[in-house]
Amino acid sequence: MNVLLTRRLLPWSTTVGLLVLWQLVCVVLRVDTFILPSPLEVSRSLVQNTGLIMVNALQTLMTTVAGFALGVAAGMALGLLLGTSRTVYDGLYPVMIGFNSIPKVAIVPVLVIWFGIGTVPAILTAFVTAAFPIVVNVATGLATIEPEWQDVLRVLGARKWQILMKIGIPRALPYFFASLKVAITLAFVGSVVAETVAANAGIGFLMMTASGRFDVPLVFAGLVVVGAMGILMYEVFARLERRLTFWAIRSGDLIT
Repeated sequence: MNVLLTRRLLPWSTTVGLLVLWQLVCVVLRVDTFILPSPLEVSRSLVQNTGLIMVNALQTLMTTVAGFALGVAAGMALGLLLGTSRTVYDGLYPVMIGFNSIPKVAIVPVLVIWFGIGTVPAILTAFVTAAFPIVVNVATGLATIEPEWQDVLRVLGARKWQILMKIGIPRALPYFFASLKVAITLAFVGSVVAETVAANAGIGFLMMTASGRFDVPLVFAGLVVVGAMGILMYEVFARLERRLTFWAIRSGDLIT
């Protein structure tokens, strides 16, 4: 019981400790608000701009979830293709690595030319950012199927698609759900980056507008809100992972 309580309190105590340290640094060193606002100043900005922040946070959450959903669908499908076909893997994987190496902020101007300023570039940026880890993890899960299992099913007359359904997909599920936790946080990064470049709503747009007015506490408030949404969505998929893939977690494993 004490261990469980400690694990639950540790993240909160760590966060409080970091906030206290941040506040002390700002007070003792007399750091200008323009350089680094204190946690109290950021909190004050959060309270004063609650309505404005909520509207833009909901916009960012909507674009992130939409892009993430597209990334899950495309990543799962492409991961299955890469994991089950050596030809597709050899042909597409180098291209995917090259595309993923391109900074996503460099893609946003192209998306603006195609779709204009607004929500669509943010959704598509979140999509391309989230899809890659899902593809890699699903393909890895399929590639780690024990050959003995496949041989047994082939001897029993199973076809390739039956092996995929009976062994492949269940075997890849832990990898898939693990990738969701990474992908959702990357989707937030993609959508906020796009909003800072070409949007008229969202946390990224709010932060750029605030920085133009030199309202640094509001900029940090936007960062805090994005971080909080990322933690919340991460926890949602972590709980989903534990519930649906509990059979893959051995006693003593690190559960995130």
